Amino acid sequence: MSVISVPQDFNEEDLYVDVEPVFGRSLLLKCEGFNFAGSIKLKAAAEMVASAERGGLLKADSVLVESSSGNLGVALSMIAASKGYRFICVTDSRCNLTTRLLMEALGSEVRCVAGEQSNGGLLGARLDYVRSLCAADDRCVWLSQYSNPANWRAHYLTTAPEIARSFPDLDVLFVGAGTTGTLMGCARYFRDLRRPVRIVAVDTAGSVAFGGTAGRRMIPGLGMSMRPPLLDESYVDEVVRVEEADTIRACRRLAGRGFLFGGSTGTVVSGAVDWLDRRGARDLTAVAVAPDLGERYLDTVYQDNWVRDLYGRGPLDTARPVPAAPGAPAA
Repeated sequence: MSVISVPQDFNEEDLYVDVEPVFGRSLLLKCEGFNFAGSIKLKAAAEMVASAERGGLLKADSVLVESSSGNLGVALSMIAASKGYRFICVTDSRCNLTTRLLMEALGSEVRCVAGEQSNGGLLGARLDYVRSLCAADDRCVWLSQYSNPANWRAHYLTTAPEIARSFPDLDVLFVGAGTTGTLMGCARYFRDLRRPVRIVAVDTAGSVAFGGTAGRRMIPGLGMSMRPPLLDESYVDEVVRVEEADTIRACRRLAGRGFLFGGSTGTVVSGAVDWLDRRGARDLTAVAVAPDLGERYLDTVYQDNWVRDLYGRGPLDTARPVPAAPGAPAA
């Protein structure tokens, strides 16, 4: 029995989904969406708030301020509510309605910026707005998930050790790249552990986190319009980039088997399966971090009209036949 008094005290640590019946490749997903915030961002949010409290930055009248496209905003909303802080989330048009309503239901204020910064896109505009809030009110405390070492430290202390305990012979770990907090925390942990684990970062096409040209990104979660300050590429063995159409295909194939995952998870799965396909790898122990569940994507990734309007009909086709489930009748 688990009895908790604050929502951030619960997180499912040891749940994995085997997606080989869906994609034909041996890959286990570490499911991070089973907590009261609904995503892996709870870990980073909890560690950043705790670190700010330990450092004396947060006081009773402090106002938490953060830029988020969605999941971190929900996690901070939940923690702020449980601790009695006021929280302002600065977001943009990619943040879906369900996520905004969740934050408001938890008592947070949601400010949605409309414009883009010429060299920083929507994220640049959000950060400018956050800076203006902090300049106008000295009670504001900006946790800055993009540069706060507590972001990656959360996963060094939790996510990576959880994986290491379950998979002592792990060969390859796939981690999505947004702020790169999860990526860097896991990569640093396995480097320090001196295990020969290959770290593969999965980024979304149009992101410039690892260089390249910025492009349209409509699915919130992974990807950055600037180089993440937390990123140290010396810890990363490979980078895989995934088109958003392939993210949608992966999400929908999983949903076809009853697993409703979010866009970030779809991106990581698509990148991981592609990497395994290209190597014909069948004897590797491969794990991917699945950051979120799919309920917050019902009006985007899982909405046919939204998909058709932005990507055409292609992503509505799962592209490859899904292997029959064990015991299922032949087609």
